[in-house]
Amino acid sequence: MAVSKSVPSRCTIHLRPSMLHPGKRAFRPSDAAAILFTAALAAVFVAAPLPRPAPAPARMLLPLVVTAVFALLAALARGVDLSGALAGYAIAFILAARDLKLFYVLLIVFAVTFAATRLGRERKQEMRKAEARGGRSASQVAANLGAAALVVMLAPAHWPVMALAALAEAAADTSSSEIGLAFPGKTVLITNWKAVTPGMDGAVSLLGTVAAILAAALIAASGRFLGLISSRQAVVVLFAGFLGTLIDSLLGAILERRGYLNNDLVNLLSTAASVGIAAVSL
Repeated sequence: MAVSKSVPSRCTIHLRPSMLHPGKRAFRPSDAAAILFTAALAAVFVAAPLPRPAPAPARMLLPLVVTAVFALLAALARGVDLSGALAGYAIAFILAARDLKLFYVLLIVFAVTFAATRLGRERKQEMRKAEARGGRSASQVAANLGAAALVVMLAPAHWPVMALAALAEAAADTSSSEIGLAFPGKTVLITNWKAVTPGMDGAVSLLGTVAAILAAALIAASGRFLGLISSRQAVVVLFAGFLGTLIDSLLGAILERRGYLNNDLVNLLSTAASVGIAAVSL
């Protein structure tokens, strides 16, 4: 539940505005769709797990309980709202049931993005770009973590690398946008390098870029430390995660600014791009 990604943009270096009003966001049809989508993923994972054989029912109990507690605590901390907690629970369960170590990485993603959104909150509120107080919604959670959940559910070859790449992009993008807003420096549009206001779709800054690299590196290092990937694969995760944030910024500058895509779709496409980059890099 990264996290993620209510700042309307988890951006990389791409500093996008959050919600114009930092209060609770109204429940939207997209949130209902996200809850149904993530619930369907979890149901398919349990009913027709890949690869077979299916995990023993007893092995599912611990992930069910642990991820339920996580979703509850995330909601109490206002990292997510009720809809975000439901979507996050389904996604966290898929990751934990496949390999509990993946859930540990998800915890790190949540911690990094939660801290980044709280940093400089007063300034962000003055700029009217602070994350909603109620936390991220289901559509935002699914946009940031849905690609990772789908990869874990299908479990293709090298799935840990691809899933970690998506998580790295989610952490990097949010860290970049939030750090860039909290400590604004020279900010330019990624497509033409002209100076723009921090928070604009497609905007990038030096500090935001550094934050993105560090966040992606942390997720890659966590995967390596936990034994999910090799050292070479960790480099792929870092590369794919960071490159995904650049794609996020490009999509923001070219399509989101013109109203062709909304923030959730940009986030979903950028995490999916990281999965693809990781797949072709192996």
